[in-house]
Amino acid sequence: MAKLEVGDTAPSFTLTAADESTVSLSDLAGRRVIVYFYPAAMTPGCTKQACDFRDSLDALQAEGFAVVGISPDKPAKLAKFVERDAITFPLLSDPGHEVLESYGAWGEKSLYGKTVVGVIRSTIVIDAEGKVELAKYNVKATGHVASLRKALKV
Repeated sequence: MAKLEVGDTAPSFTLTAADESTVSLSDLAGRRVIVYFYPAAMTPGCTKQACDFRDSLDALQAEGFAVVGISPDKPAKLAKFVERDAITFPLLSDPGHEVLESYGAWGEKSLYGKTVVGVIRSTIVIDAEGKVELAKYNVKATGHVASLRKALKV
């Protein structure tokens, strides 16, 4: 699957959130949006990353950013994750991988020395006009939000 590059138009999406509402990229039009893709709710790395975004949310929002997390998890599992870790931004369900694939965040990766197909931990920053401002693939969960904030000057 092709990875997105700076200047590309961000693929539109409408997905179900943890609270069973739907969230569309178009709902966030006119704002800068951080869309991050993670493999599985309630795993150690994904929990660390989600909590880092949660803890940085006020600073990101103050600079006009919205944050959305997307994984293949079903809404019920996402709801448990939101409740357990007090996640304060939308977590969206993409069980069919359509959005993950359209953003280049689904494909072959190395996991414990084996090649598998799954979520490629990625973060895409979309500008207010719907264009890719920053695209980071194969990111590490730990320290990623801090490096993203540095790159975005937040």
